[in-house]
Amino acid sequence: MTEVPQQLVFIILLISTIARAQADLERFQYSTPAMGTTFKLTFYARSPQQADTAAAQSFQRIEELNGIFSDYLDSSEISLLSGKTGRKVRVSDELWYLIRLSKQISKHSDGAFDITIGPLSKLWRRAIRQQQFPDSARIMEARELVNYKWIKLYPASRQVKLKKAGMALDFGGIAKGYAIDQAFQVLRETGINIALVDGGGDLYISADPPDGSSWDIKDHKGTQVELEPPVAIASSGDHYRYLDWMGKRFSHIIDPAKGVGLENSEVITIAASSATIADALASAISVLSGNERYKLLKKYHAILIE
Repeated sequence: MTEVPQQLVFIILLISTIARAQADLERFQYSTPAMGTTFKLTFYARSPQQADTAAAQSFQRIEELNGIFSDYLDSSEISLLSGKTGRKVRVSDELWYLIRLSKQISKHSDGAFDITIGPLSKLWRRAIRQQQFPDSARIMEARELVNYKWIKLYPASRQVKLKKAGMALDFGGIAKGYAIDQAFQVLRETGINIALVDGGGDLYISADPPDGSSWDIKDHKGTQVELEPPVAIASSGDHYRYLDWMGKRFSHIIDPAKGVGLENSEVITIAASSATIADALASAISVLSGNERYKLLKKYHAILIE
């Protein structure tokens, strides 16, 4: 009788143990309103108690991040920072990380992505709400306050200074993706490794379900998307927020260089290694065109889903 190598026996036992552990997992789903949308968690856990704890902690983390990055809240960290232009301000780890990453993406996209777009964002939100094209003088005035290069970073003290009075930060193109990634990080810390985190249609998928099936993922056209997890998917477009004016449709997505909402913008869907990157690239790619799009995608090893 042939002797089975000890190493092979160990591998067989390990696979058997993993299979039994996965067979014991149950599927759970949770949702909560946050960041102006709905966050949904779908994951596999060992018990309802583990699932409830993981979901509660993930949603708490999303709420914490909203308190940092929402420019709708006067008390948020970015609102307070925007109100202290010209001064050095020590910021949280989360804000420091996202400002540094945002400046990097701004540089690589030649300013197509810019978190200093706050003055223009507020102008166009009002325009879309009132269905009234903004005054050209106000567009020019707001545009002159937008330039990511005017964010000065002080790494030794983790301080930030907005150089020009009137500047305002808007993380609407990246904070939701970051919250998705952070929500999954919390799940993982509570022992959950198979999950889909959905933030208003933007997704992070950590692994396929334990039964060998795959997640039912569709793009904005309803077409099935086949991607190998772990992967993140984010879309950007004007499906819900836009201004119809004189026969043209102006998106809520603004070209920082022109100060105007994109006309008749297409829906862009990006797959990347993190929801943070996918979210930011979806915004930047909406502004860019031609070869510039693919140069940026290549820089971050991301894919444009067409």
